[in-house]
Amino acid sequence: MARICPITGKRPVKGRRIIRSGKAKKEGGIGTHVVKTTKRRWIPNLQRVKCIVDGEVKYVRVAASAIKKGLIVKPPKRTWKPKSER
Repeated sequence: MARICPITGKRPVKGRRIIRSGKAKKEGGIGTHVVKTTKRRWIPNLQRVKCIVDGEVKYVRVAASAIKKGLIVKPPKRTWKPKSER
C-alpha cells in the first residue's frame, strides 16, 4: 500500500541530512564545514479513518492535516445495538 494521501496528495519526500563540524565564526572558531550527508525520507502522517466515499463507509488512510481541516466526511455514529446486547 502506497504512503499517499488520496485527498491532499501528500507522499514521502526525499532529502538529505547534513552533518557539520567546527565552531561558528561568530563564536570564535574558523567556521563550520559539511562533513557528511546522508539520504533520508520524510513520511506523511497518515491515519486510518472511517469516512464516506462514494456513498459508502470505508476505511481510508488520510493525512492528519486533512482530518484537521475537515476535508473528510465522517459517517454518523451507530445508534442501534447488536442483538446480543438487547
